[in-house]
Amino acid sequence: MPKLTDLHTRAKPLLPGLMLSATIAAAASFLGAHYGAPVMLFALLLGMAFNFMHTEGPCGAGVDFAAKFVLRLGVGLLGIRIAVEDLAQIGLSGAALLVGLIAATIATGFIAAPLFNRQWRFALLTGGSVAICGASAALAIAAVIPHNDKTERNTLFTVMAVTALSTIAMVVYPLLFGLLGFSEVEQGFLIGATIHDVAQVVGAGFTVSDTAGETATITKLFRVAMLPVVLVVIGLVLRASGAGQGSGRVALLPWFMVLFLALVVLGSIVELPVLLVEQVNTLSRICLVTAIAALGVKTSLKALAAVGPGHMAIVVMETLVLLTLALSALLLFHPL
Repeated sequence: MPKLTDLHTRAKPLLPGLMLSATIAAAASFLGAHYGAPVMLFALLLGMAFNFMHTEGPCGAGVDFAAKFVLRLGVGLLGIRIAVEDLAQIGLSGAALLVGLIAATIATGFIAAPLFNRQWRFALLTGGSVAICGASAALAIAAVIPHNDKTERNTLFTVMAVTALSTIAMVVYPLLFGLLGFSEVEQGFLIGATIHDVAQVVGAGFTVSDTAGETATITKLFRVAMLPVVLVVIGLVLRASGAGQGSGRVALLPWFMVLFLALVVLGSIVELPVLLVEQVNTLSRICLVTAIAALGVKTSLKALAAVGPGHMAIVVMETLVLLTLALSALLLFHPL
């Protein structure tokens, strides 16, 4: 009983902020469903309108909890989508190409950031989000890198930028790939390899055909599966360089990535009920949208406006490099 009482005492201060974040997430989901716009973007914008409730009143602790723990839980639950046998359909040449594209995109961030007087944290944040899985990758990377006073602002900007670019790409890329004469399978691969967010990949792929949509989804899931690999590399580099000193011990593989990998393994060795997979996937989505809403509440419009055009230029450059390299690889080497 004392333990339950202690748990209740700790949880009670979190409720107002959690309820605020969940309410904003629900409103964003409603708007997204009715207007066909990205839910993440609605959650961010609505959240920023309630910034005053983070700085004043009882919501601060719960909003902080949603932006950290709920975020990590949502990323960890993403692993339910992935099974090893699905990823094997890409083949060795396709997998090698995707790994190369991920590495090249992240490297582009590190090359571009100094040109616009931005730090390595922003380069890693944007490069990883463009290379892997958009907003989810940005949130996961932000959770493991050492924080400074600009980390949350930069994370929020990155989520907004990749969501906006993904929405544009969802409309433009299928038209572009069709005009270039790629087959349905090749179009699906390119869509999965170049669009940032999973939802937009699915939307773009199935506008071409069912075959393209299935190929795009599998290709995108391979990129998502690279997230824990990238986080391990980040942890190793931070430990070796000492960049994490002063911000606590750098976890080589944080708990939410252990959960991610455990779900991947479970889904690969056991045929999970479709309903269970859908429910866990929905819970993951709810957690991520709630966390995005909380990040929005924590960020003021004034702070976001201070990022400058250099931030956007870097994300656009990474996006264009990823697109150019993917197109060049298929045109020159035909790996599929």
